[in-house]
Amino acid sequence: MYKTNINEIFESWRKILELARRPDSDEYKLFLRIIFLGFFLVGAIGFAVGIIAYLIFSVFGGGL
Repeated sequence: MYKTNINEIFESWRKILELARRPDSDEYKLFLRIIFLGFFLVGAIGFAVGIIAYLIFSVFGGGL
């Protein structure tokens, strides 16, 4: 089985952290817009499915 040295793991993490940077304010605002748009879309789809299910069950008597 493959054994990884703990020093190799820390070295790879260090390399990743050296390449990482903090987003500037414009990039951060863009991320927030995309995230909130995704939340809104998922919520709207769930709401629409709930309304459609309610209408279907109220019209057809609600029994399966």
